[in-house]
Amino acid sequence: MKSSWSSSGERCRAREINGDENTGAAKCETRKWKLITEHFPAALMPVRSKSRGRLNGLHLALAILLLLAAGGMGWTWWVYTQIESYTHQDQAAKADAIGVLGAAEYDGRPSPVYRARLDHALVLYHRGIAPLIITLGGPGGDQYTEGSVGREYLMSRGVPESAIIADTESRNTEESVHRIAVIARANGLRRIVVVSDDTHMFRIHEICAADGLNVLTSPRPHPAVEDGMEESERIAHEILSYTFWRLHLH
Repeated sequence: MKSSWSSSGERCRAREINGDENTGAAKCETRKWKLITEHFPAALMPVRSKSRGRLNGLHLALAILLLLAAGGMGWTWWVYTQIESYTHQDQAAKADAIGVLGAAEYDGRPSPVYRARLDHALVLYHRGIAPLIITLGGPGGDQYTEGSVGREYLMSRGVPESAIIADTESRNTEESVHRIAVIARANGLRRIVVVSDDTHMFRIHEICAADGLNVLTSPRPHPAVEDGMEESERIAHEILSYTFWRLHLH
């Protein structure tokens, strides 16, 4: 029995012999292509499969990138709203101690930002919010520590040394919170009002909560002369720092 392929070849040769070269040749080519696709479809599949695979891979990568971008924007917005919420909250109420997070000091003198934090703690102390102030912060790049500078500043403003505990070891927010926790447990302090910058309060509160501390936040007022970053830079810094902390990348 002759195959359709060989029969087609014979018909094409017959047309050529009979002189029907123009229409015959075109029909023969069409017929041959049809037979190829019918008898050897697998020969065309790799090309189509590779092309489809590339498109599917690109679509998947694009979808993943869009999801990541949307998720990142949503997360950033949520953290931003939390930061903004805490900037407008002064939760100061009766507590066992006031914790002041350190900031820059210059040759034994607190920077404007640090001084504003200490002055706010002083106001809370005189209001009777708590009988004890904890100053926090390790070496400031010279022979002084932020904690000891804060203690000396408060003492110069009339706070007795017995009402101050100075931490001189912590180097960042997380270490400061850890030191507050250690001091609180060693001295039976159950409730602490924490003083720092307004944009800093949300992250401090979350880290304190993770460390089992019961804290209230009380942001310091803005001094007439600011040092360091602008407000937008501080917020961006807090968003990144909080995100790294949550991802355990700190």
